[in-house]
Amino acid sequence: EIDAVKIGMLSQIPVIETIASGIQKHNAKNIVFDPVMVATSGDLLLAENAVEAIKKVMMPLADLLTPNLHEAAKLTGEDLATSQDAMVSQAESLLSAGAKAVLIKGGHGDDNKCTDLLADASGINWFVSERIDTKNTHGTGCSLSSAIAANLAKGQTMLEAVGNAKEWLTGAIASSNDLNVGKGSGPVHHFHALW
Repeated sequence: EIDAVKIGMLSQIPVIETIASGIQKHNAKNIVFDPVMVATSGDLLLAENAVEAIKKVMMPLADLLTPNLHEAAKLTGEDLATSQDAMVSQAESLLSAGAKAVLIKGGHGDDNKCTDLLADASGINWFVSERIDTKNTHGTGCSLSSAIAANLAKGQTMLEAVGNAKEWLTGAIASSNDLNVGKGSGPVHHFHALW
């Protein structure tokens, strides 16, 4: 039995359609979709025509959409959100476009806080943490969406799943300097609570 599904980068329309078909065929639940679309540099990581397919085909199937600030801007066709009001506006646009719940991740913001916004039918919730000075932030968005899916599989509500995942990720980032993996930007410390 599969209690949650986490989906990452979908770069081509045939892949998007195949995954959507599988979700519908198996009546999957607790679907967390991290639309890995835009690199930190701002470069688009998928075919331009795939953006519309993500909006029309995948967004309505996902229980939670987790775009970063750049991806939310691309999905809404708006400028990069630089304020909480702009984040709320983009989240509301994504809900109107068919998303059931949206977590806009503010890790790419430029202030001293990492502010994430969860919006769904029940309202708006903010998750704020201190920005941690580390170069080891590779895979933070993927790790967060995976942790949320795991929490949903354990029966947590959306609000609990996001809050607990954000708390875990903040610890994983804070402990990331304990790792010495490869060169350049390294991973967060996924097992910080264990070792």
